[in-house]
Amino acid sequence: MAQGVRYTEIGLLLYPGCAMASVHGLTDAFEVSNQYAAQHGGPLRIRTTHWRPGEAGFERSFESAPDRDGEPDFIVVPGRLADPLAAEDVRDFVPWLRERHARGATLASICGGAFMLGHAGLLDGRRATTHWIYADAFRQMFPSVAMTPSDIVVEDGDIITAGGMLAWTDLGLRLIHRVLGPTVMADAAKFLLVDPSGR
Repeated sequence: MAQGVRYTEIGLLLYPGCAMASVHGLTDAFEVSNQYAAQHGGPLRIRTTHWRPGEAGFERSFESAPDRDGEPDFIVVPGRLADPLAAEDVRDFVPWLRERHARGATLASICGGAFMLGHAGLLDGRRATTHWIYADAFRQMFPSVAMTPSDIVVEDGDIITAGGMLAWTDLGLRLIHRVLGPTVMADAAKFLLVDPSGR
């Protein structure tokens, strides 16, 4: 490990049926960003981790920078290629997400992953987005959330939601910008051929 390097951990939450394209895509995007951060000589890096339920609670099943202590600074809930998540689908995940959020983690969702945050009660009184095809169902389940499906990404402080299945690219750039800054984000966007100004 380079001297003086500091890591911000972004955890990707794995659950049954979640869209692995966003998990692997974000993992690769953050690795590309770390390479640009190193080229620029900055001390900051992203530690990407994958989280899933284990025998002793939630645990990391992948770490891009292993053997490090600490908790995730960000947790991303992917979407899935199925109907919106129901309360029974997420009951094992909700307490952990609430605890992480209470301990200071910023939570993010992609597409239908917003339903997990909704069931956790973490979007009440906030603005959020999800895939347009789920917007009416979301409004019926969570009437206290200001749903804006026309937005690709909605940043509401320590909660970030992204719209469609491929909005992981937009969310990824927002997270890279937050952690590694605008120069690294622009370099990563250029390499990945993603428009950093949104769509």
